[in-house]
Amino acid sequence: MTPLDDQQAMSLALQQARLADEAGEVPVGAIIVCPDPLAPSGWQVVGAGYNQPLGRHDPTAHAEVVALREAASRIGNYRLPDCELFVTLEPCAMCAMATLHARLRRVVFAAADPKTGAAGSVVDLYAHQGLNHQTEIQGGVLAEPCGELLRAFFARRRAERRSSRTPPPQEARG
Repeated sequence: MTPLDDQQAMSLALQQARLADEAGEVPVGAIIVCPDPLAPSGWQVVGAGYNQPLGRHDPTAHAEVVALREAASRIGNYRLPDCELFVTLEPCAMCAMATLHARLRRVVFAAADPKTGAAGSVVDLYAHQGLNHQTEIQGGVLAEPCGELLRAFFARRRAERRSSRTPPPQEARG
């Protein structure tokens, strides 16, 4: 089996993030791959997702959770011990615990999240030795293009908020 190329896999997650951006969601995307000896690369994408909490009215519809749900459904088991997650932004605490509960072998993320990152930026849930499963973590794969997509999204949002504010009325002069 050929080792999975992390940059190629992250490129697929970045495609998912672009779908989130087009939908007006925070542009985060994720894919889950599992070994498949019949696939030319030795790996198969079994789950894909992008952020959808706004569109689905679901606070748990983060890219990682959407991808986990699809992968678990396709495999027929919520445990995915041979699988790997590629996500364009460091997982939050909810997503980190979901990946640990799914028993993923490895989580690879692109951009660090200094506000809610749970793989070392704010907290490191993956390093907690008291948990019954340890998942390998790697950050920084395609961090620049993934981070740039996020920066551009939030810059557009700030500009939209500024332009939608109505200026205060002028006082009458007499």
